[in-house]
Amino acid sequence: MRRLMIPATPPVSPAIDGKPPRREVPEFRKLALVSILSGAMAGLVWFAVQYLAVVPLIQKAELFESSAHTHPIASLEEHHKENDWHPEDGWERNAITAASTVLTAIGLAAVLFGIIHALGRKLNARRGVLWGLAGFLCLNVAPAIGLPPRPPGIIQADLAGRQLWWLATVVLTAVGLWLLTGQSRPRWFHRLAGVVAILLPHIAGAPSATGQTLVPHQLITEFALASLFAAAIFWITLGFLGGFFLNTPGKAASDVVTRP
Repeated sequence: MRRLMIPATPPVSPAIDGKPPRREVPEFRKLALVSILSGAMAGLVWFAVQYLAVVPLIQKAELFESSAHTHPIASLEEHHKENDWHPEDGWERNAITAASTVLTAIGLAAVLFGIIHALGRKLNARRGVLWGLAGFLCLNVAPAIGLPPRPPGIIQADLAGRQLWWLATVVLTAVGLWLLTGQSRPRWFHRLAGVVAILLPHIAGAPSATGQTLVPHQLITEFALASLFAAAIFWITLGFLGGFFLNTPGKAASDVVTRP
């Protein structure tokens, strides 16, 4: 018996074929929810570690920076920075820092889990930690070789040059890691190309600045190490939580967003 249908209905319409609707939208909602949830939680952990390990070093560096305004070599530009708006110490500064850290973490989570989903990789807690470590290597360790995290009061190179070198380093490091570990059976030229991609920005060299700084070198080193430590904790936490939420059976976050 011939089926009756509205003439405007396509012959392959799910309404008459009985096929289930496509799952792209539920999968996107699930991915977005996991990114927001894991990013917010990992961002709070990131802020807590920064508050305990990094913020005290920033406060010490600001003391040296403020003393530069009375130093004979202080420039007029540095003097005008005193009149720029900045959050007050205490809850206002901590709240703004926490909010910006959480928003940054959510953005990084969306990028990380979006790449994993686009590559069609399955994720659990253990694999999530490995992906988190890969993000830490690409976005923190590799750029820190040429441009380590700096506290306030340090003379920096031109901003555009630093941003361009940072972006090139992140992209080339990600490509290099993929060539070294992302292939099921990497050939020798894959490994060679991966090593070259990772080393290329460091061979070219990061932009540098010359000048005198009043911040002690020991404080600069401590700040760089503390910043990298906080970033490592964040990436490991983010990868673990994302893999856990995406792989949780039963009534997990992924089931909530797929309900009609």
